[in-house]
Amino acid sequence: MKIKTGDFKAYARFARQHARRFLSQKVTDSRTPIASAPHKPEPASWSDDQLTVAWLGHATVLMNFYGTWLLTDPALRAHIGVNIAGITIGPRRIVQPALYIKELPPLDAVLVSHSHMDHCDLGTLRRLPRETHAVVQKDNLDLVKRFRRRAELEWGESVEVNGARVEAIEVNHWGARTLTDRHRGYGGFLITKQGRAVVFGGDTAYTRAFSKLRDRIQVDLAILPIGAYDPWIYAHANPEQSWAMRREMGARYLLPMHHSTFRLSREPAGEPVARLLAAAGDEDWRVAVREPGETWSLPEENHRQDDEMKEAAAQFQD
Repeated sequence: MKIKTGDFKAYARFARQHARRFLSQKVTDSRTPIASAPHKPEPASWSDDQLTVAWLGHATVLMNFYGTWLLTDPALRAHIGVNIAGITIGPRRIVQPALYIKELPPLDAVLVSHSHMDHCDLGTLRRLPRETHAVVQKDNLDLVKRFRRRAELEWGESVEVNGARVEAIEVNHWGARTLTDRHRGYGGFLITKQGRAVVFGGDTAYTRAFSKLRDRIQVDLAILPIGAYDPWIYAHANPEQSWAMRREMGARYLLPMHHSTFRLSREPAGEPVARLLAAAGDEDWRVAVREPGETWSLPEENHRQDDEMKEAAAQFQD
């Protein structure tokens, strides 16, 4: 990263504020090994006749959407942050990624919700095949210029990826990548195929924007952030708010992410999931995964019944 002369004061101030904590954390990290992910996905066994997802850690989700392979917000290295002289300066993982980059299956597309370094790790992107279709929000195209196929979307715009429709949707966040960068887009994605729908929320504080989807489509799975809310509640939804957003958009299931992977805030690593399950109560069966590496498939039997009921209702109206 090149620092412009006019931006030096901003970075100097940031260094003064955070240098001591950074050095202390580096010492702690050097004495503590990164834990292995508790589960190991096996994408080679996934069927193209199902929607199957695995949470690889933080906001990185591997998805087989009826034969369309997608990877969200890739960050699969030990550290995220700024690269200076070949060293990445930034938070270290608490837990290893459930799959390493070399273990990923061939991808149809990588979806990047915004430019923040815990969602758009250039080191990870550099190791993905150039043939992968990169889909980003507005004003982020320069971050994926190495890919041969690229799509830059504003909210409401969409692109087709191997039979799946990927639409950029509104969230409540911000898009700057650096201290002096203020002009990048951000958002989530609505992914649809074969009458099924997945929402990937990227990063968001609480917003009513997701509730607009309820009148448009039945959302089968909402992938929403539940961590880094203390003290950043203005930018990151807490577990109760994410559960409320799932309910407001009418999503059948929720895959919680953006927690327990990097130390980005003050809440303990296990707190977000515990609070989410408490908020879900008797509906905790709607929580698709709870630990890194867990794999989940959309229950097809329930949806066949739903389709039959919709067809019967349509015939009755006729």
